[in-house]
Amino acid sequence: MLIYACISSHGFGHGSRTASVLCELAALKPDWRLVLSTGLPEAFLTLSLGEVPFEHRPCRWDVGVIQADALGADPAATLAALQALEVDLPELVEREARWLEAQHQPVLVLADVPPSAALLARRLQVPLVWLASFGWDTIHAPMGPPFQAWAERHRQLYAQGDLLLHCPLSLPMDWGLPEVKLGLTSSRPRQDVERLARELALPPDRERVVLVSFGGLGMAIDPDLLARWPEHVFIGPEPLLATVPNGRCLPAGVRPLDLMPLTGRLITKPGYSSFCEAFSQGVGIHLVHRTGFAEAPVLEEDLRNHGWHRLLSQEAFRRGDWQLDQALEPPRHGPLPVDGAPTAARAIVSLLDGRSALPMGSAFRI
Repeated sequence: MLIYACISSHGFGHGSRTASVLCELAALKPDWRLVLSTGLPEAFLTLSLGEVPFEHRPCRWDVGVIQADALGADPAATLAALQALEVDLPELVEREARWLEAQHQPVLVLADVPPSAALLARRLQVPLVWLASFGWDTIHAPMGPPFQAWAERHRQLYAQGDLLLHCPLSLPMDWGLPEVKLGLTSSRPRQDVERLARELALPPDRERVVLVSFGGLGMAIDPDLLARWPEHVFIGPEPLLATVPNGRCLPAGVRPLDLMPLTGRLITKPGYSSFCEAFSQGVGIHLVHRTGFAEAPVLEEDLRNHGWHRLLSQEAFRRGDWQLDQALEPPRHGPLPVDGAPTAARAIVSLLDGRSALPMGSAFRI
């Protein structure tokens, strides 16, 4: 069986989520072939999958939202990118379909969550599974009248799937599909935390260790602001953090998730995978407000409901008023289950059980 994962190039969170499921799937079915089709960097994919073997097909299947920075959106650039992608999609679909046909293996398309994956699955007549906490229909629809036709087109393509693996922290996904409700989808830390603590000279009290992570685009931070918090040590991917005594740059080959067992708090933007990882590792979230992205207020509300937190304005973040001396606000409701990735992997195996011998082009329905 060949699992062809179409992963959004919008951000690292989609790659992290899909990787968590594929790692569990590889444990259940080590003989299955995993192909990751995405514009995300191969180095990131390798770090996310760890020792799980995979193949990379560099493809851009969606646009998502073009971002001015980690906290803002650029609607005009997003619209132009959607139009350009539409021109390129027929050639991309045909090229990848022919490559898959040449593999002479049964195929399942797993998509997180480019609508155009439906074009590929339909071309090959193979099963299509969505792994999603939102679709681009609900992200683009609020962006104004020029996006309405795109949102409707996305909805039509999403409705062509066979199964929705419905992640938590989600927006509405009214696509009329069978679905499996998931808990949090997170990989597991893989590093020796005692060695990391020694190498980074971290204090033993994890409440004094603060992870600063804003996803693939990053966020420029004035390292002088760390002087406002001399009792804390800050770690993140921004190299400038290492220029001050209480700052550390995230070592190569170490994911933010790998540091979370040593971390008390995370300063970040609203992001699905960051939330899943922090929730699963018991890390409090200091959330910086984000505008122009429909998922952000939903995630902020879910953080209030399910995570220990504090909320920061963008202005407070930029001036270093990070509230690290304040107690975390408790969640209004209980924690979410953490078994989303293994549940998703089992659902895929169950879906394909007894169907792995289907030739490509056979009709497939649940």
